Amino acid sequence: MRVIQITDLHIGKEGEDTYFVDVRENFRRIITAVQERRPDYLVLSGDLCYHQGELEIYAWIKGWIDQLNIPYEVIAGNHDDSQLLIQAFCRKADQKTDGLYFTRSWMNKPVLFMDTAKYKVEEPQLKWLQAQLQTLQGDIALFIHHPPILVGTPFMDNNHPLTDRDPLLDILCAYPGNIDIFCGHYHVDRTVRWKNLLVHITPSCFFQIDSYAEDFKVDHYRIAFREISFLPELTISAVHYL
Repeated sequence: MRVIQITDLHIGKEGEDTYFVDVRENFRRIITAVQERRPDYLVLSGDLCYHQGELEIYAWIKGWIDQLNIPYEVIAGNHDDSQLLIQAFCRKADQKTDGLYFTRSWMNKPVLFMDTAKYKVEEPQLKWLQAQLQTLQGDIALFIHHPPILVGTPFMDNNHPLTDRDPLLDILCAYPGNIDIFCGHYHVDRTVRWKNLLVHITPSCFFQIDSYAEDFKVDHYRIAFREISFLPELTISAVHYL
């Protein structure tokens, strides 16, 4: 099963200045690439909007995604509004009292999707995660906007990490199997292993941040997506730049 992950679209309102980047054209280019590759599934892993969640922006994105005729999932990042996301993308079946998080099964592989719109994972979602993991065995996959660990990129680690990470990590690291975690948020391409977690950070559809700079610095403006192949005995993941 092939899955394409796109993240950090940061789509602004029509005509809005988005850091001198034509983010809508970037998104159209990504959609063209997805259409050419015809994956089995598409995942939009958060920060769909430039500043904050907007229904009109979500509707514009959904219009393009629906034309692909490819099943897709969507989760919230810190520039999203989970409730508006649920409304715009018709995800009420996956709605919880405090956000949008849910599970799927791809080729009998459990896949979890989490909500970090508030820059953290709150208690109800932690309890849900723990309950889900208690029913699972073997290697699993997790999509979440924020990396659950620090990854050695100074600006993002110091200024914009997931907060209150320890309770989440305690639950994840107590799981007896390996967890492939696919995320975004950092605007870099990086893979980090920590204990039983293999964290894959996917580059943005906006711009990429210098991985080594202490202060904010754009590295380059090439956009990218991640292609993931879930096979019976292994998982293959690669980033493709446009």
